[in-house]
Amino acid sequence: GSSATVRMGAVDCHCHLAAPEFQEDIEDVLEEAKQAKVLALVVVAEHSGEFERIIQLSERYPGFVFSCLGVHPVQRTPTGHERSVTLKDLDEALPHIELHKDCLLAIGEVGLDFTPRFASTEEHKEEQRQVFIRQIQLSKQLHLPLNVHSRSAGRPTINLLKEQGAERVLLHAFDGRPSVAMEGVKAGYFFSIPPSIIRSEQQKLVKQLPLESICLETDSPALGPEKQVRNEPKNILIAAEYIAKIKGISLEEVIDVTTQNALKLFPKLKTFLQK
Repeated sequence: GSSATVRMGAVDCHCHLAAPEFQEDIEDVLEEAKQAKVLALVVVAEHSGEFERIIQLSERYPGFVFSCLGVHPVQRTPTGHERSVTLKDLDEALPHIELHKDCLLAIGEVGLDFTPRFASTEEHKEEQRQVFIRQIQLSKQLHLPLNVHSRSAGRPTINLLKEQGAERVLLHAFDGRPSVAMEGVKAGYFFSIPPSIIRSEQQKLVKQLPLESICLETDSPALGPEKQVRNEPKNILIAAEYIAKIKGISLEEVIDVTTQNALKLFPKLKTFLQK
């Protein structure tokens, strides 16, 4: 209707629907998400090879699937080998991001991944930083938020975001210490919690984060409630239920506040939802 309030439901702030795992049955997956009262799905990219598929999904499901384009700190080669990102990867992606900038909700998935098997040298880490810095600057030029990955690099990621003056930030599936996360909270960043929280080390984080800084995500097909089982957007409610339990509040309140948070984090979401 014409009222300013957006219909309520959960927002999945970070998922990978262009992943090969969803190639066969994406319609069913999205239908089940709708049945589970999911309001919106924010799809992120890892490399430029996924960009077209992500844009196609957002065009096919307007008002429900929203796109983020960006270059992830870990790149997968066609043979499945994973390696640290290079500036060349970013250079290949930039023209495509420029092309689609008006229909993007955010830049992502971007960030740092200092897992030793990927970032084995200082050179790897430095090149990751450069790729990240350029994408932070791009997000500022385009006035778009950042959807951020920070594995084994919680503090360096938050420090770099602050140094570069990043404006709107989502730290997805944060694996750093709660004390480090609180520095992000002070900077006004949001933290999204996936369904894997029910089996994860990060339960202390949920206890400490104020609800006003929490968003929901699934990271589908990864980070599901069960290890090695494909995660799906409908599982967003598992994350919400867990947060409600930890905080001693109702599921409704968790969904309500996290959706308000998502609308603050992604200013274009409100406009896009009303189309």
